[in-house]
Amino acid sequence: MGSCRDSTVVSRRDGWEHGVADPQIEAIASGRCLVARVVGEMDYVTEPVFRAQFTELIARGDRFIVLDLSGVSFSDSAGLNVLLGVWRQADEGGTVVVLAHVPEPLRRILQMTGADQVLKVYDTVTDAEADFGG
Repeated sequence: MGSCRDSTVVSRRDGWEHGVADPQIEAIASGRCLVARVVGEMDYVTEPVFRAQFTELIARGDRFIVLDLSGVSFSDSAGLNVLLGVWRQADEGGTVVVLAHVPEPLRRILQMTGADQVLKVYDTVTDAEADFGG
């Protein structure tokens, strides 16, 4: 990912049911972008944790955030709500949030709901970074 200036792992390990992978976001500053690699399942169980983690990322004040979803193993409508909420919260603060490496099942959810008209989707992080001069 080029020359990274900063690396932060945002993770919570409280209250998880046995066998459910901890959701995690690894944020790496890359050029003009903050690349946030999302790992785990995005569903009703993990929704509150992901919302809190994304709020922390947005509070950093980065202008451009690329959400690398290559580590998302499952997502349902709660995961979609998280992504739309992140986009809305970031947009209100003047931050641009885009998606990269969206797993095919989640890509279909975005298309079926029309959310792909709001959330910009890139095939790769490199493609997204190129749009922002990263």
